[in-house]
Amino acid sequence: MSDVASPQSPDTDTGADAASPMSVPSDEVVLSARGVTVGFGSTIVLKDLDLDVYRREILGFVGGSGTGKSVLMRAILGLTPRRAGEIEVFGINLKTASDDQRQAVERRWGVLFQQGALFSSLTVRQNIQVPMREHMQMSDRLMDELALLKLEMVGLPPSAADKFPSELSGGMIKRASLARALALDPDLVFLDEPTSGLDPIGAAAFDDLVMKLRETLGLTVYMVTHDLDSLHSICDRVAVLGEKRVLTAGPIEELRRFDNDWVQDYFNGVRALRRV
Repeated sequence: MSDVASPQSPDTDTGADAASPMSVPSDEVVLSARGVTVGFGSTIVLKDLDLDVYRREILGFVGGSGTGKSVLMRAILGLTPRRAGEIEVFGINLKTASDDQRQAVERRWGVLFQQGALFSSLTVRQNIQVPMREHMQMSDRLMDELALLKLEMVGLPPSAADKFPSELSGGMIKRASLARALALDPDLVFLDEPTSGLDPIGAAAFDDLVMKLRETLGLTVYMVTHDLDSLHSICDRVAVLGEKRVLTAGPIEELRRFDNDWVQDYFNGVRALRRV
């Protein structure tokens, strides 16, 4: 995929002098998709799609409504079958991986779905513990301690642990869902529209949280979003989905020069230029 740009090298001045070396993207590919094709019945949503995600980068993933952004994320996670193509995560080909290899990969990623997708019948504490119970063997006491630690990491008070999702605000639901995504100390986190439904202040606070977690934990972040502020504020690169494939990927300044009508409208349109 000739238009996919690699992130800046660690020796390149990123303008974020305060960031720790751990936060600087590397040239190591942690997720690679090649020739991915996904369809439903006679409808092809993605065709021969290529994409690389680099270690410790925050990759924003954008595209018009209905282009298949969430479909691709679900295909990577194995929730939606693909008709063709190869996906490697942490060097493991998910198509040929054994059950043990697949489980090992799944323990190294976390997912925040749209709207949070918390289990309504479980408390926040119990929601965070779901991945622990599925993948780990530990005592209830240790799981309780870890759940409270994850809540602290995402900026929620201990009192939130015993609340049900219906008792939380939209911003708290996002943070609780992120705490669950971080339950197993993942290396890679998938975020699907993490700031949708949040007011501008809440969205900015969530962006700051994602950036801080990347810097402190060395996370790689794959973020599907429409939020221009998020794209400008925290993303190292942005990948654009269109015509059933990744049209281009790179820093926003490169995308603003990319010769495609949708990309031009998105990154050089009236709403985009208001923030310049």
